Amino acid sequence: MADFARIKARAAERKGGEAVLKSLLGPASDNATLAKVSDDRVLSTMAERVFAAGFVWRVIEQKWPGFEEAFLGFEPKRLLFQPDDFWHDLASDKRIVRNPQKIRSVRDNAAFVELVSKEHGSFGKFLAAWPADDQVGLTAYLGKHGSRLGGNTGQYLLRWLGWDTFIMSQDMILALRDAGLDIGEAATAKKDQAKVQAQINEWAKATKLPRAHISRILSMSIGVNRPADELRSYMDE
Repeated sequence: MADFARIKARAAERKGGEAVLKSLLGPASDNATLAKVSDDRVLSTMAERVFAAGFVWRVIEQKWPGFEEAFLGFEPKRLLFQPDDFWHDLASDKRIVRNPQKIRSVRDNAAFVELVSKEHGSFGKFLAAWPADDQVGLTAYLGKHGSRLGGNTGQYLLRWLGWDTFIMSQDMILALRDAGLDIGEAATAKKDQAKVQAQINEWAKATKLPRAHISRILSMSIGVNRPADELRSYMDE
């Protein structure tokens, strides 16, 4: 495997120097702070990531106040109390993006959040307690037990909530392969994801950098060299 210092130096050179690269990494996450995140905010973020998947995310962002109103502030208990007619009517509600499958996922994920919350005190406490070196296990759990939370959606959910998350983007995977990690082009196989997790953990231990920063550095070290201003415009993906 290539030395991460060389990968970081290449990323800095491509972006215009160490200072510019640092400005593109974003704040460091503290997983422990998620213990204070309320269940309604977790469910809201779940819904936002689900609706944004495969869609123009800025449109979702602009319409989000309407989503909050239509989905009753995303309070799981309140939503689970609603009759079938409530959910049926949402399919024609102009305040939201009227996708029946994604609307149904909010109902399913309300039940998911409520179940986990009962067991752990809150969904945020559950996330805060999950080992930081096992993101792959956490995203697998989200994909298995949540609705439409598999793949990149689960990764983006964790990052938007503030969990220290690496995003397995095409550029990140390309950078890992270029560095010598023996994984497939998409790295979707379990064995490949385990290799990615192990390598990110090794670099996190050696560099003391957050995993999210390592992820962004890898992505900026290879592939299309997007201008810093363009990256800043959508740093939260």
